[in-house]
Amino acid sequence: MLKKKIAFIGPGVMAEAMIAGLLRKKLADAKNIIASGPREERGAELHKKYGIQVSTDNAAAIHEADVVVLCVKPQRLTEVMKGLKGIRSDALVLSIIAGATLKKIGTGLKHKAIVRSMPNTPGQIGEGITVWAASKEVTDEQQEITRAMLGALGEEVFVEDESYLDMATALSGSGPAYVFLFTEALIDAGVHMGFPRRIAEQLVLQTIKGSASFYQGAARHPATLRNQVTSPGGTSAEALYYLEKAGFRTAISRAVWAAYQRSLELGKEKPGHIDTDEEK
Repeated sequence: MLKKKIAFIGPGVMAEAMIAGLLRKKLADAKNIIASGPREERGAELHKKYGIQVSTDNAAAIHEADVVVLCVKPQRLTEVMKGLKGIRSDALVLSIIAGATLKKIGTGLKHKAIVRSMPNTPGQIGEGITVWAASKEVTDEQQEITRAMLGALGEEVFVEDESYLDMATALSGSGPAYVFLFTEALIDAGVHMGFPRRIAEQLVLQTIKGSASFYQGAARHPATLRNQVTSPGGTSAEALYYLEKAGFRTAISRAVWAAYQRSLELGKEKPGHIDTDEEK
């Protein structure tokens, strides 16, 4: 890995998270990493922070790369691929672009060894999880390189069926947004009752973090754990009654399904379409 040359096309948040993780875990040498994008100031920022090479010329950036990491927005992918001619035939292309299928990337780049992945934002602190699938031309060595690179963001899960990637996009890729919204709602409820916001934030954040850790260690179904804190006729029972009455489960299920459908649509997006959602 230390000798591999890695080119990041689209030096955004997730690209930076992967760069930081690779350097933190000593899986790559800064002099062998190059990040390419249209904004010179962004490149200068990454060079100063990590000591990597930077460029505004994608074609030049990929020229000698062993691994090309695609990190652009889905709506820009088709246009960006037009400028990525000259990828080495033995190079690995690793995509973190929502909705972009192996077939779409392979056809656009006229390249065979491709990995499609879906990380999530906790990868910025090494606590993310990434689901990935590979084309049949990806070698065993390239799969190990993929595991190492995605492992720099946290946990990684390989799947043979590419269709799981759109599901992962909706569940874990967009998942942090659902958790943040739930967190915000709980904090606001605490403030509405009369807590100072700083105390409400502390109570909610530790409750969420502690509950997740408890669930992970308990190795029991979440319904079992929920029942343990729901006394008959108690406060939790009253709160859960209103959540169920409001369609809490159904709302979450429908939201995840909507995200899944959107991921499928992104894979079929026409060039030039502008989407208002923030993408990785």
